[in-house]
Amino acid sequence: MSKQYGCIAFTDTVDAEQQAYGSAEFYRRMTSRGHGLIAGDPLGAREQAFFATRDSFYLATVSETGWPYVQFRGGPPGFVRADEHTLSWADYRGNLQHVSTGNIRADERVSIIAMDYPSRSRLKLFGRAHVVRVEDDEGFVEGLRHPDETDAVVERAIVITVSAFDWNCPQHITPRYTASEIENISGHKAE
Repeated sequence: MSKQYGCIAFTDTVDAEQQAYGSAEFYRRMTSRGHGLIAGDPLGAREQAFFATRDSFYLATVSETGWPYVQFRGGPPGFVRADEHTLSWADYRGNLQHVSTGNIRADERVSIIAMDYPSRSRLKLFGRAHVVRVEDDEGFVEGLRHPDETDAVVERAIVITVSAFDWNCPQHITPRYTASEIENISGHKAE
Protein backbone atom coordinates (compact mmCIF):
# COMPACT_ATOMS: atom_id res chain seq x y z
CA MET A 1 0.00 0.00 0.00
CA SER A 2 1.41 3.39 -0.95
CA LYS A 3 1.71 6.05 1.73
CA GLN A 4 -1.31 8.10 0.69
CA TYR A 5 -3.67 5.25 -0.19
CA GLY A 6 -5.20 4.99 3.28
CA CYS A 7 -5.52 8.77 3.57
CA ILE A 8 -7.80 8.69 0.52
CA ALA A 9 -9.61 5.38 1.01
CA PHE A 10 -10.08 5.17 4.77
CA THR A 11 -12.68 7.82 5.52
CA ASP A 12 -14.42 8.14 8.89
CA THR A 13 -17.17 5.72 7.87
CA VAL A 14 -14.60 3.23 6.57
CA ASP A 15 -12.72 3.57 9.86
CA ALA A 16 -15.97 2.77 11.72
CA GLU A 17 -16.36 -0.42 9.66
CA GLN A 18 -12.73 -1.33 10.30
CA GLN A 19 -13.31 -0.81 14.04
CA ALA A 20 -16.35 -3.08 13.93
CA TYR A 21 -14.30 -5.85 12.32
CA GLY A 22 -11.03 -5.38 14.20
CA SER A 23 -8.73 -4.02 11.50
CA ALA A 24 -8.82 -0.29 12.35
CA GLU A 25 -5.60 -0.11 14.37
CA PHE A 26 -3.57 -1.87 11.68
CA TYR A 27 -4.85 0.46 8.94
CA ARG A 28 -4.48 3.58 11.10
CA ARG A 29 -0.76 2.83 11.41
CA MET A 30 -0.49 2.45 7.66
CA THR A 31 -2.51 5.61 7.02
CA SER A 32 -0.36 7.68 9.39
CA ARG A 33 2.57 7.32 6.96
CA GLY A 34 0.76 9.50 4.42
CA HIS A 35 -0.43 12.39 6.57
CA GLY A 36 1.07 15.72 5.59
CA LEU A 37 2.38 14.56 2.22
CA ILE A 38 1.60 16.93 -0.64
CA ALA A 39 2.64 15.08 -3.79
CA GLY A 40 1.11 11.79 -4.86
CA ASP A 41 2.87 8.49 -4.30
CA PRO A 42 5.23 7.69 -7.19
CA LEU A 43 4.77 4.49 -9.13
CA GLY A 44 7.79 2.22 -8.80
CA ALA A 45 9.29 0.09 -11.55
CA ARG A 46 6.96 -2.81 -10.65
CA GLU A 47 3.81 -0.68 -10.97
CA GLN A 48 5.00 0.98 -14.18
CA ALA A 49 5.78 -2.38 -15.79
CA PHE A 50 2.43 -3.77 -14.66
CA PHE A 51 0.44 -0.96 -16.29
CA ALA A 52 2.65 -0.95 -19.38
CA THR A 53 1.83 -4.61 -20.05
CA ARG A 54 -1.93 -4.50 -19.41
CA ASP A 55 -4.36 -4.97 -22.27
CA SER A 56 -7.25 -3.64 -20.17
CA PHE A 57 -8.33 -2.03 -16.93
CA TYR A 58 -11.45 -0.65 -15.28
CA LEU A 59 -11.81 3.14 -14.90
CA ALA A 60 -14.18 4.60 -12.31
CA THR A 61 -15.44 8.18 -12.49
CA VAL A 62 -18.18 10.02 -10.61
CA SER A 63 -20.85 12.25 -12.13
CA GLU A 64 -21.84 15.65 -10.79
CA THR A 65 -24.95 13.94 -9.35
CA GLY A 66 -22.72 11.62 -7.30
CA TRP A 67 -23.35 8.42 -9.25
CA PRO A 68 -20.29 6.23 -9.86
CA TYR A 69 -19.56 4.96 -13.35
CA VAL A 70 -17.16 2.15 -14.22
CA GLN A 71 -15.91 1.64 -17.74
CA PHE A 72 -13.80 -1.14 -19.20
CA ARG A 73 -10.86 0.21 -21.20
CA GLY A 74 -8.98 -2.12 -23.51
CA GLY A 75 -6.32 -2.19 -26.18
CA PRO A 76 -3.21 -4.09 -27.16
CA PRO A 77 -0.66 -4.76 -24.41
CA GLY A 78 1.29 -1.55 -23.93
CA PHE A 79 -1.52 0.87 -24.81
CA VAL A 80 -1.14 2.48 -21.37
CA ARG A 81 1.98 4.58 -20.86
CA ALA A 82 3.23 4.74 -17.28
CA ASP A 83 5.93 6.73 -15.52
CA GLU A 84 6.51 7.63 -11.86
CA HIS A 85 3.67 10.13 -11.71
CA THR A 86 1.27 9.55 -14.60
CA LEU A 87 -0.69 7.06 -16.64
CA SER A 88 -1.78 8.08 -20.12
CA TRP A 89 -3.36 6.53 -23.18
CA ALA A 90 -4.87 7.47 -26.51
CA ASP A 91 -8.66 7.49 -26.33
CA TYR A 92 -10.25 6.21 -29.54
CA ARG A 93 -13.68 6.87 -30.96
CA GLY A 94 -16.20 4.60 -29.25
CA ASN A 95 -19.92 4.50 -28.58
CA LEU A 96 -20.22 8.32 -28.43
CA GLN A 97 -21.73 8.33 -24.93
CA HIS A 98 -18.73 10.23 -23.45
CA VAL A 99 -19.71 9.35 -19.87
CA SER A 100 -16.15 9.02 -18.52
CA THR A 101 -14.86 12.17 -20.21
CA GLY A 102 -17.96 14.12 -19.17
CA ASN A 103 -17.57 12.95 -15.59
CA ILE A 104 -13.88 13.92 -15.60
CA ARG A 105 -14.91 17.46 -16.60
CA ALA A 106 -17.10 17.61 -13.47
CA ASP A 107 -14.76 15.80 -11.06
CA GLU A 108 -11.17 14.94 -11.93
CA ARG A 109 -10.90 12.23 -9.26
CA VAL A 110 -10.77 8.73 -10.73
CA SER A 111 -9.95 5.22 -9.65
CA ILE A 112 -8.53 2.33 -11.65
CA ILE A 113 -8.43 -1.40 -11.08
CA ALA A 114 -5.96 -3.21 -13.34
CA MET A 115 -5.92 -7.00 -13.39
CA ASP A 116 -3.45 -9.67 -14.40
CA TYR A 117 -5.74 -12.68 -14.17
CA PRO A 118 -3.18 -15.42 -14.96
CA SER A 119 -0.92 -14.30 -12.11
CA ARG A 120 -3.88 -13.33 -9.89
CA SER A 121 -2.52 -9.77 -9.45
CA ARG A 122 -4.62 -6.65 -8.93
CA LEU A 123 -3.42 -3.05 -8.71
CA LYS A 124 -5.78 -0.31 -7.52
CA LEU A 125 -5.01 3.34 -8.15
CA PHE A 126 -6.43 6.74 -7.18
CA GLY A 127 -5.61 9.74 -9.31
CA ARG A 128 -6.71 12.96 -10.94
CA ALA A 129 -7.50 12.83 -14.64
CA HIS A 130 -7.57 15.38 -17.37
CA VAL A 131 -8.41 15.17 -21.04
CA VAL A 132 -6.05 16.39 -23.75
CA ARG A 133 -7.93 16.93 -27.00
CA VAL A 134 -6.28 16.44 -30.40
CA GLU A 135 -6.86 20.09 -31.30
CA ASP A 136 -5.07 21.19 -28.10
CA ASP A 137 -1.91 19.07 -28.53
CA GLU A 138 -2.00 16.82 -31.58
CA GLY A 139 1.63 15.72 -31.21
CA PHE A 140 1.15 14.52 -27.64
CA VAL A 141 -2.14 12.75 -28.37
CA GLU A 142 -0.86 11.06 -31.54
CA GLY A 143 2.33 10.10 -29.69
CA LEU A 144 0.21 7.88 -27.45
CA ARG A 145 -1.23 5.95 -30.39
CA HIS A 146 -0.26 2.29 -30.13
CA PRO A 147 1.56 1.03 -33.26
CA ASP A 148 -1.00 -1.81 -33.61
CA GLU A 149 -3.89 0.66 -33.85
CA THR A 150 -3.04 2.65 -36.96
CA ASP A 151 -6.62 2.63 -38.31
CA ALA A 152 -8.36 3.77 -35.12
CA VAL A 153 -9.53 7.38 -34.82
CA VAL A 154 -7.84 9.02 -31.82
CA GLU A 155 -10.13 11.67 -30.34
CA ARG A 156 -8.18 12.60 -27.24
CA ALA A 157 -5.71 11.43 -24.61
CA ILE A 158 -6.49 10.72 -20.99
CA VAL A 159 -3.75 11.61 -18.51
CA ILE A 160 -3.98 10.58 -14.87
CA THR A 161 -1.72 12.07 -12.23
CA VAL A 162 -1.23 9.33 -9.64
CA SER A 163 -2.29 10.08 -6.06
CA ALA A 164 -2.00 6.62 -4.46
CA PHE A 165 -2.06 2.91 -5.25
CA ASP A 166 -2.37 -0.47 -3.58
CA TRP A 167 -1.62 -4.03 -4.61
CA ASN A 168 -4.51 -6.25 -3.60
CA CYS A 169 -4.23 -9.78 -2.32
CA PRO A 170 -4.81 -12.59 -4.84
CA GLN A 171 -7.57 -14.19 -2.79
CA HIS A 172 -10.78 -14.63 -4.80
CA ILE A 173 -9.15 -13.75 -8.16
CA THR A 174 -10.02 -16.52 -10.58
CA PRO A 175 -7.23 -17.08 -13.12
CA ARG A 176 -8.43 -16.26 -16.65
CA TYR A 177 -6.46 -16.61 -19.86
CA THR A 178 -6.61 -15.01 -23.30
CA ALA A 179 -6.66 -17.21 -26.40
CA SER A 180 -3.03 -16.28 -27.05
CA GLU A 181 -2.00 -17.26 -23.50
CA ILE A 182 -3.76 -20.61 -23.88
CA GLU A 183 -1.96 -21.18 -27.18
CA ASN A 184 1.39 -20.41 -25.53
CA ILE A 185 0.68 -22.81 -22.67
CA SER A 186 -0.78 -25.67 -24.69
CA GLY A 187 1.01 -25.29 -27.99
CA HIS A 188 -2.38 -25.62 -29.74
CA LYS A 189 -4.37 -22.91 -31.48
CA ALA A 190 -7.37 -21.80 -29.38
CA GLU A 191 -10.71 -21.83 -31.17
